[in-house]
Amino acid sequence: MSKLSLIDQFHIWRRKNRWNRQYKKGRWEYLKNDVEAPRYAKIVKAIKHHSKANPSILDLGAGEGVLRLRLDEEAIGYFLGVDFSKVSIKSATKCNFNNADFQVADLHYYTPPQEFDVIVFNEAFYYINDAVRAKVLKRILGKLKQGGILINSIYKEGVGCWEYFDNPELEQLDFTTVKTKKEGTYWKVGVYRKL
Repeated sequence: MSKLSLIDQFHIWRRKNRWNRQYKKGRWEYLKNDVEAPRYAKIVKAIKHHSKANPSILDLGAGEGVLRLRLDEEAIGYFLGVDFSKVSIKSATKCNFNNADFQVADLHYYTPPQEFDVIVFNEAFYYINDAVRAKVLKRILGKLKQGGILINSIYKEGVGCWEYFDNPELEQLDFTTVKTKKEGTYWKVGVYRKL
């Protein structure tokens, strides 16, 4: 079974520290702007169209809670946002959303506390080390309810990521390239149902 080497663990620790510094300096504020809006709109539309009413949602890579900001409160049963950065989670928590929690966790090791109707890899899957991607996806799928929806959003191509979602446990419902007015900026968003 693959696991992380000491060098990989060091690089993950270094990335976490860099993101905390960047969130403190406001580097990720742009995630709330209009350039990111089409990507979030696609995720919200996928949740509304493919999931049950008032779903429980797990947002992996939640940052400062931007996805939660873009969801109608009455359309959510429960929301849990998870991010690597303690600074971003502290900011998300300050929003005092109803029926929502946020927690700091490293997806390399994270096991969700319950099953969810919707799980979103929100610009997060490609940050998972290659050596453990399959293992992480299996662990996360174990906490997605049967018939639940998995959404993966990746900036640009996401080379080395999409093949993991060609999985016998998943049925692809949608796969879209989301473009913006900013040249060269696009995302690929895959929507899957757990069989």
